Amino acid sequence: MTSSRPKSNRHIPSRLLIACGIATVAALAFTACTSTPVQAPVSSTALPSGATSTNGTTTGESTGSATLRGLDKARVQETFQTLAKELLVPGAAMMLRTTQGDINLTYGVTSAGGTTSVSLDDHIRIGSITKTWTGTVILQLVQEGKLKLEDPVSKYRSDVPNGDNITIEQLLTMRSGIYNYSESYELSKALDTTPQRVWTPEELVAIALPLPVYFGPGEGFHYSNTNTVLLGLIAEKLDGKDFGQIVGDRILGPLGLKQTSFPASDSSGLPEPFSRGYMYMDNLLTLATTKLPADLIAKAQDGSLKPNDYTDANPSWTWAAGQGVSTAGDLITMAEGLTDGKLLNPDLQKKRMDSLVPVDADNPGAALYGMALAQFGPLYGHTGELPGYNTFMGRDPQNKVTLVVWTNLAPAPDGRDPASTIAKAIIGDLYGAAPSVPATRSTSEPATPDG
Repeated sequence: MTSSRPKSNRHIPSRLLIACGIATVAALAFTACTSTPVQAPVSSTALPSGATSTNGTTTGESTGSATLRGLDKARVQETFQTLAKELLVPGAAMMLRTTQGDINLTYGVTSAGGTTSVSLDDHIRIGSITKTWTGTVILQLVQEGKLKLEDPVSKYRSDVPNGDNITIEQLLTMRSGIYNYSESYELSKALDTTPQRVWTPEELVAIALPLPVYFGPGEGFHYSNTNTVLLGLIAEKLDGKDFGQIVGDRILGPLGLKQTSFPASDSSGLPEPFSRGYMYMDNLLTLATTKLPADLIAKAQDGSLKPNDYTDANPSWTWAAGQGVSTAGDLITMAEGLTDGKLLNPDLQKKRMDSLVPVDADNPGAALYGMALAQFGPLYGHTGELPGYNTFMGRDPQNKVTLVVWTNLAPAPDGRDPASTIAKAIIGDLYGAAPSVPATRSTSEPATPDG
C-alpha cells in the first residue's frame, strides 16, 4: 500500500501509507508507505457472484470463478476518463489485457499545468507494490531451504521485542503486531521538513521497535511497513547481497522487466520519460485524514488551490516496502508473473495464493490479504501509494484478465485513492460488481488493501 507520505501502503495511509498501497486494497486492497496509521479496510464490497476466495469459500449463488462480462471498450474508456477528471488528477494511465481484447488509455499531462501528454512509457513510483517483490524473495528463500515460514524473527534479528513469538509468516501477512514506523509523528515531520533526507532501513526499524505493539503475534491484522523492511533486512543477511541486487537477480531479471528498478536510496530522480507526482496535503496532515476540508475541496475543484509537487522527495523511507519504480507495461508483466507462478514452485505458489484471508476476522466480506499479496474481487495483486503517486496492479489468472492503473496525484482532494478508485470501477464494468480493496499505503492510512 509512497514520497512525503510516510504511509506507503495505504490503509496504508496517507498518506504515507500511500506508498504502500494497502489502503487501496481495503478499498481495493492495501497501501504501504504513507504515515497515517493503517487500520483494517473500511470498505468491504462483496466479491462478484460466484467469485471464489483464496481460502476456498465461494460468494454468491453460483460456483466457480467470477463471470467476465463481454468487454465494452467504450464503457471502460468512459469510466476511466470520467473518474480521472472527477478526481482532479493531472494525469493517469491504464492498461487492460483480456482474452476479448486489450485497452490502453492515457489521460492528461505529466505535470500540473504542463503540456506534455501522459504516455504508457512514463515511469512512476509504485509504492507498496514493491512489497510483492520482498514477499516473493522471502518465499524463494523458503523454497531454497534458507529459512522457514515458521521461523521466529529472533533467529535473524535479536532486537525485535517478543521476537521469539513472531514468525516470518506473520511479517509477510501483516499479523505481527509490530508498530508501523510510517504512522509515527517523528517520520511524518521529518518527511515534511527534510524531504531529501536519505533514510537507512535500520533507522526506520529503530523508530518502530520502541513503540507499543498493536496486538500480540497472530492476534490481528495491521498493515505495517516495518514488517516488510525487516523482511528486506533478513533477505540481505541470507542472500549476502544488497536488496536492490537481490530484486534485480530474483525478480526483475527473470521477468524481463527492463523499465523497472529498485533505485539506490540516495537517488530521488526518475528515469526518462516520467510523470511528476502531486499531493494537496503534507505528511503530518495526512496522519489525521487524507481528505481536505470542504472549502479547500471546492478551491481545488475551481482551480484556485494547486497541489504540491512531491516528485523529488526521497522515497528511501519506504525501502523494501515501497521504493520501486516501473511503467504500466512492466506492471502488466509483473502481475502475470506474480499470480501465474513464474517466480515460485507450484507448492509455494499455491501456499501464497491460499494465504489470503479477510483482514477483519469478524467480517468475512472484508478485503483479503496474505503473503505480500492482496485480492480485489477476482483479481490478485497489490496497490501502491506514495505522496504524489497511486498505482493499482491486479490479475485474474483464471479468466486471464490483467489491469494496471496509475495516477500522478495521491490522494485526491476528497481523500480517495485515485488509481484504486478507477480500478475498482473498471472491475465493476468487467464483472458486474465492484470488489473490496485492501489499503496498502506506505503511511498509516486506512487500508483498502503500501504499501
